[in-house]
Amino acid sequence: MQDRTPEGREHGNLSHGRVIGIDVSRDWLDLHCLPDGHRVRVPNVPAGHAAVADIARDRDAIACFESTSGQEWQLWALLEAEGVAARQVPPAQVKAFAQSRGTGAKTDRIDAERIARFFVCRPEAGRMLPAENLRLLRALTSKRAQLVEMRKRLLAQIRAYKKLGTAAMFEDVDTDLKHRIDSLVKELEDRIARAIAGDDRLSETAGVLRSIPGIGPVASTMLIAEMPEIGTITGQEAAALTGLAPVAHDSGTLRGKRAIAGGRRALRHVMFQAALVAAHPNPSLRSFADRLRKAGKPHKVIITAVARKLVTIANALCKNRQKWTAATA
Repeated sequence: MQDRTPEGREHGNLSHGRVIGIDVSRDWLDLHCLPDGHRVRVPNVPAGHAAVADIARDRDAIACFESTSGQEWQLWALLEAEGVAARQVPPAQVKAFAQSRGTGAKTDRIDAERIARFFVCRPEAGRMLPAENLRLLRALTSKRAQLVEMRKRLLAQIRAYKKLGTAAMFEDVDTDLKHRIDSLVKELEDRIARAIAGDDRLSETAGVLRSIPGIGPVASTMLIAEMPEIGTITGQEAAALTGLAPVAHDSGTLRGKRAIAGGRRALRHVMFQAALVAAHPNPSLRSFADRLRKAGKPHKVIITAVARKLVTIANALCKNRQKWTAATA
């Protein structure tokens, strides 16, 4: 009996190689259709999105594209609304796949083909479209992170001006600019808090995460927005998605140094910051860090290990829908 579920249709499409790789740029969508290699270019506008949906339906194909700083979101939402299976794939893995095939050239058309061929080989790497409330939350957290980075650069410039003796020339401008950025960050944080409070499931998840010593409003929001899979996957998978899982470099009798790689960079950065804090008030993590320190591990290795343990604890608590206690650590 033929499987007519969405998962069954997707697996059937993949078994026949019916995949459309899409290179998304600001103005254009370049399509590469497998298995026949048909190429199409359409504008990155609603009419172009509708054309992509028609092509995918006609071919009974799965559409896939890289994460491109949100430029793919409107296309992704329309495809899903039109009943077309669509998946987002990680750019770093597509790049590594291309390098493994010895292809160094790069154009929009070539990139579309790489994306399609990568997805045929690695369908499990594709991400499904998050719910609308999570897309809103991710947009808010991304904008907040952008403004926080602007503020860091401004403060660095102010310190540089002081060393040059020119700080007084720009004091009024810099003060006004900093106040404005502070105000915008606060406004976004209020919108983020309202978005979470307005959704019972997100609010419960945030409560679980905030109960863990060391995880504050920023880390809990980033975990929800950047890793919507939290609580539905294994601890090892959660660490890998965050880019905190150690990657082996062994060959024969040689045992190379383990290193982290890949993952969701914005979330990993926030978890590093959370680990610096969590290693003190969280007793289990503090003792864990102390054991590593006594074993002579470098500071960076310790913080990475603490961040990884923090993610796995958060994932386990979200899976069980229970708040942190010393006994569950």
